[in-house]
Amino acid sequence: MTIRNTILAVTTLLFPFSAQAGAIPMPGDFYFISRDQHGTFVGSHKLYLEYASGLKHVRYCDRDYFVRSNSVAWTQIEADLGHHVQIEFNFGRGWRPICQRPQDQVALQDLGIDMPAREFLQQQADDDQPVSRLSKISGVFGKSNKESRYKSYHTQ
Repeated sequence: MTIRNTILAVTTLLFPFSAQAGAIPMPGDFYFISRDQHGTFVGSHKLYLEYASGLKHVRYCDRDYFVRSNSVAWTQIEADLGHHVQIEFNFGRGWRPICQRPQDQVALQDLGIDMPAREFLQQQADDDQPVSRLSKISGVFGKSNKESRYKSYHTQ
């Protein structure tokens, strides 16, 4: 697997709020948009106008936003891959570019993260333990040892 394919696979798993992962952009939304050398859409990450848990306050092109640290790392990696990254605004009938080269304006170091973007995203991927909702629910009802699974409520 090439490095590019690996990065695309990791970003798809790590960024559930990206447009490519299924979030539906609404009029009034702001997104980091990455395009290849031919202008073809590669991926996106949402920027927020209000604070929520896990978001960091940043400033791009004299405008305040809240973003995930993963999104900042993603902009750096996309730029390293030679993609054109910009902030675009969804005005309901398309996208309007409003800020060029966000990766040059905010870096992970500005968020207090002192590691390269690739290393940061890899650490995030290693920390994630994919567990389905059903697995979590069944864990609540699970027995503490192997023998107890053969006992019924009445024999305990």
